[in-house]
Amino acid sequence: MTRAGDPIVVADDLVDAALRAAAALGKDVADVPVVAIAGEAGMSRSTLLRRLGGSRGPLDAAVCAAGVDPGGQPPVRLRALAAAAALISESGLVATTLDAVAARADCSVVSLHATFGGRDGLMYAVFERHSPILDFEEFFAHDHGDLRATVGAFYRVMVEALTREPRVMPALFAETFARPASPAAESLVGHAGRRMLGVVGRWLAGQVDAGHVRDEPVPILAQQLLAPMVFHLFTRPLAEKASVAVLPEVDTVCDVFADGFVRAAGVGHQRSSGA
Repeated sequence: MTRAGDPIVVADDLVDAALRAAAALGKDVADVPVVAIAGEAGMSRSTLLRRLGGSRGPLDAAVCAAGVDPGGQPPVRLRALAAAAALISESGLVATTLDAVAARADCSVVSLHATFGGRDGLMYAVFERHSPILDFEEFFAHDHGDLRATVGAFYRVMVEALTREPRVMPALFAETFARPASPAAESLVGHAGRRMLGVVGRWLAGQVDAGHVRDEPVPILAQQLLAPMVFHLFTRPLAEKASVAVLPEVDTVCDVFADGFVRAAGVGHQRSSGA
């Protein structure tokens, strides 16, 4: 098993899959979506990212090592996306100014405006690259069994998607909770919130229609589903460092929260009205 800090070794079959996908699409490797490479390799997007350590960077490096120029997007764009993601993970959204990104990416602020159209455009691009939405879309595109099995499996997808490095999503959530009225938070929530609710909400609405979940407003059901795991994942590192308590394994946490959601929202699992 690869330990944190160990270099990622990319298997030849993944390099070959990336080259085949690039040839099929008529694009440079760096311009081929991760999901297309995953499909060519016969695996899911989330599995591919797991094998690459959470980022496609090792794959592009392995393609280079194989003697093929991965080509791709303009260097400023790649450097800026990596720099912005690292700054958000380390210092939060407020500290990720265009000046800070330009300094870290070794480019000018003018070039960032030319590439992204401004800070909002850069933030959207970072979100698209690190968002769990594609993981969720892929998950809900397939059947995973009954309500309890599906919720448990979904929580495991959440764990994988929200703990990848750089930890962009925790920082974005923290900004939203700490400064909900800030322009940055309002812009990102407006851009991403509707998409997230759309992905999860469609599945929940289907479960209501099928009689598996109580007929409650979908936003409330989405909060019941997402909030426990989001809160746990974002506070778990602090709890472990502070030795507040011995936390159960994450798999156990997924099972506990899945049982809780089914009891709270599942039809036939109504809560007791009295002690």
